[in-house]
Formats: sequence, structure tokens, C-alpha cells
Amino acid sequence: MFLGEARSKVVRLNQSLLRPEVAERMNTLFLAKGVHATTAIEGNTLSEDDALALVEGRQLQLPPSQEYLAREVENIVDACNWIRDELLAGRQGPLTLELLKEFNRRVLDGLELEEGVVPGEIRKHPVGVGRRYLAPPAVEVEDMLLKLFAWLQEDGFQPRTPDWIVPFAVIRAVLAHLYIAWIHPFGDGNGRTARLVEVWTLLAAGFPMPAAHLLSNHYNETRTEYDRQLDFASRSGGDILPFLRYAVAGFSDGLRAQLELIFDQQWSDRWEQYIYEQFGGMSTPARLRQRELALEISKHDEPVRRAEISTLSVRLNEAYRGTIRTLARDLNALVELGLLERTPRGYRARRDVLRAFLPLRPAISFDDELEIAVDTGTRA
Repeated sequence: MFLGEARSKVVRLNQSLLRPEVAERMNTLFLAKGVHATTAIEGNTLSEDDALALVEGRQLQLPPSQEYLAREVENIVDACNWIRDELLAGRQGPLTLELLKEFNRRVLDGLELEEGVVPGEIRKHPVGVGRRYLAPPAVEVEDMLLKLFAWLQEDGFQPRTPDWIVPFAVIRAVLAHLYIAWIHPFGDGNGRTARLVEVWTLLAAGFPMPAAHLLSNHYNETRTEYDRQLDFASRSGGDILPFLRYAVAGFSDGLRAQLELIFDQQWSDRWEQYIYEQFGGMSTPARLRQRELALEISKHDEPVRRAEISTLSVRLNEAYRGTIRTLARDLNALVELGLLERTPRGYRARRDVLRAFLPLRPAISFDDELEIAVDTGTRA
């Protein structure tokens, strides 16, 4: 069910029409969330706002002892942007040992590391995976990785029709992450490298940029459960289904939240269009002033008091300076048009009128729909 929901929502995200500045903002915000999440899991203490500043190219004022925290975040930002550029240039293919090494090299670039740890090089010493277990011997790592990459390319992981591209990509991404975490091929940065593999796998399958960072965000927001699921997968002897269910459920939740953001934006855009439609070709000074008033009040979720209206914009301040009656007439006119509503706390936009444009749906329950489907012999 979660894989089906993920497929449906990824398709909807890819088909959503957004203003360029809104799409760019979503890409920036969810990249910041993703890079903050994957570094925070490993103990980085910078905030999500700090990560956003670094994504936007702003410098953080940190003491010398904490500058490495910014470098950790910047490395993930650079790696994600490199992945995007490589895929946009058409340079994509199956996950390989060299690609995995490149991810790790970028994760650890410029960081102070323990002796014997070389960015992008397979470890030559034993390591423990937290307090869970001892990772495989170094001499076995490369062979294990090659077997993992070959396994993920077997027919059982390949979608047979386009409808299965999204579900299979999610499964491959999550399992690659899990097995790389188990193998722990590098001296450091294994978790961040494994989560970069998820980003690469999803983007390579055609997922929109914001969606590719949702798994890391889910792991960070549910970090205790993330650790518990990893522990269970290890202690159970390799039962991967609980971890897969946990990851896919969180991924679907993240997609749902992204679609809600897009729906809110589209609703706002449609409301603005509706305001313009109500005034039609009327371009008298009074009508233009009233339209401006309706648009400005619509930018606020909470009711706006009459005394605050002149502070909403420079144009409204000039229009209503010293003329209470004009403001009262314009507010009454917008109420009569059905664009504003008068409340005890002030005036608010009546965006709810747009519900009249939603598709009509009979008020029946899911159980009723199921009975109808059974009675008529249709597929539920």
C-alpha cells in the first residue's frame, strides 16, 4: 500500500505546475532538510536554518573549533549537486564500486580524519558498526560490494513496466542503504555515503529533486526508531522487511506533506486568479484599489484588523491615508463581492469559495463504495 501511495504521489509531484520561483524554493528547502538530516544523524549539531544558509551560499560565523561542522554539511550539499549535474548530463548507470568511492570521497573531503582513513578508499582495518556488531573483515569488503551491486541489477529488481519504476527504485534505494551500512566499506562516512546512494538511486529513476531527500529526513526525524530498525535487521539475521516497511512508510508521509505544500501554493494561485476574474475588465481607480486590498489581505492566514490595513503595503498606505470612509466603502464592497468576510477579529479572505470548483463526490463511505464494487462486479 505504501509503495502504491509513493508511486501515485511521485507521479503527481512530477506533474505539478509551479511558478519557477516556487519550484526553486522547494528544491532549496528540501535539499537543506536532507543535508541537515543526514549529517545530524551522525552527530552534526548545526541547525536546519544553518544548513539552509549553507545551501544558499551564505557563510556561517562559527568559532574555529566548529568550522568542521559547516564543512560536513557543505560536502553533502556539493555531493547532491554533483549527483544532480551528472544525471542531468546523462551520465548514469548502475551503482558501481567507483561511484560508491566517489560518494565517500566527497563526503569526507577536507575533513580531519582518524589515522588510516582515506576518503574514497576501502578500509584496511576492522570497524564496529556502532555497538551493534563487528563489520565484515576488510579483505571481504570489495567482494561483498560487487555482489551487492550485481544483486541489485538482477531481474527481480527491474521494473517490467513503467508503472513499477517508482516502487522498485524505492526498494533498491532502501536496500542499498541497508547493506552498505552493514558492510561498512569505508573508514568513516559510511552512513552519509549510504544515504547519498539513496538520493542517487531515486533521482536516477526520475524522482523530483525534493522527493529524493525525504528518506534521510525521515530517518533523522525518527532517529530512535531508525536505530532500532537497524538493530533488529542485524540481530534478526537479515530480516529486511521491517526496515523496508519503516522506510517506505516514512517516505510516503514525506510525499504527502510535499503535496500539501504544493496544493496550498496552487490554491493561493487560483485564489489570486479568482480575485482578478471578479473584477474583470473594470479598471476604474476604485476597482483597482479594491483589488489591491483584496490581494493584500489574502496574503494573511489570520484576520486583519481595519487599523492594520494601511500597514500592509505602501500602495494601501497611500490610498487610505486620512480617509476612513474610503476604506470602509472598499471593505463593504469586497464583502458584498464575497471576496472578504467580516469577523470579530477583522477581515479575512474567503478562499473557501473555491471549494465550489472541486469535483463533486457523493457523500458515501469507503465501506459503501466497497459494497457497490462487489455488487456490480467491478474491481475495488
